[in-house]
Amino acid sequence: MTTSKLFEPYRGPVLNTPHRVAMAPMTRNRAGETRVPNELMATYYKQRASAALIVTEAVDVSPRAVGYPGTPGWYTDEMKAGWKKLVAEVRSAQVAPAPIFSQLFHTGRVSHTSFQPEGGAPLSPSSDAAPVQLYTAEGMQAASPPEALTKEGIAEVVAEYVAAARAAFDAGFDGIEINGGNGYLVDQFLKAGCNQRTDEYGGGPDDRIRFLVELVDAISLAIGPSHVAVRVSPVNPTNGVSDPDPQSLYTALVDALRGKGLAYLHMIEPAASPEVTRVIRERFDGTIVVNDGYDKALAEAAIRDGLADLVSFGKAFLANPDLPRRFDVGAPLNEPDPATFYGGTDEGYTSYPSWTDG
Repeated sequence: MTTSKLFEPYRGPVLNTPHRVAMAPMTRNRAGETRVPNELMATYYKQRASAALIVTEAVDVSPRAVGYPGTPGWYTDEMKAGWKKLVAEVRSAQVAPAPIFSQLFHTGRVSHTSFQPEGGAPLSPSSDAAPVQLYTAEGMQAASPPEALTKEGIAEVVAEYVAAARAAFDAGFDGIEINGGNGYLVDQFLKAGCNQRTDEYGGGPDDRIRFLVELVDAISLAIGPSHVAVRVSPVNPTNGVSDPDPQSLYTALVDALRGKGLAYLHMIEPAASPEVTRVIRERFDGTIVVNDGYDKALAEAAIRDGLADLVSFGKAFLANPDLPRRFDVGAPLNEPDPATFYGGTDEGYTSYPSWTDG
């Protein structure tokens, strides 16, 4: 019988899991032109049904949220039906009950007019273009200059998130995770390096967190706070978004989220230097999941030392559908193939062998 901290059941204020090895959200671009969840995607998640917590890839909340090819959405009846079927199939593959969350996503300025309805501009808190190149039908192109959201536009986006959260809940998900990191729309509001607004959604930390807090409150009202989670990346400069004082920003955020009864807070911060996470751990009253650079030993230490309650794995779960078992028995890990990360067929998606097949 294992003595690993990773395999102790977790019983939190809201979230309960059979062990501590969670599956991180990973964009895989396998939904095709229709953006409808399909049988290949269902197979992928079923293979990884042993995770303590499954968080899906980022799911677009509306047509204007799109910034990449092949990402799934929540905004058509076909998409909702596809997700409902997928969740049911994953449930059937679970040996021990474990929660499944859908990550809700809006790329904001990390988009191109070719992805937008009628070729419109992407949306963002401010009008500066993201300093990134995007893969489009015409090849790699610079992100398009965005349109700064009006207050009415912000309210419309909040309503889109609420509709997506309701759809996820109706489809059988245990909850939703708001993607608040990696330089996408929520992160664009949070970080001073991108948010140039002068109204109540810009300026100091208490104003820049407003959009995310409003999302949390609106979704919590719709489906209940115990079904709502938040993922953030305090020091990650992905997609050209950064902040000069992340500790002050995320202290303000966690103080605003404390007491709301959320499912968990998902922190993306390097395992080698989780300074902001340490501060958040002292202030947050709920479950904390950590991610970024963890292996089995570092995950064990994070749980043993009280930094985190669960650890999520991305590339390791991508390449090892039976990652919890491999960790448990000390089996070697498959190496991930970066060439097959995004888009394509079953190769590098559902083709990785489990240890029993190895």
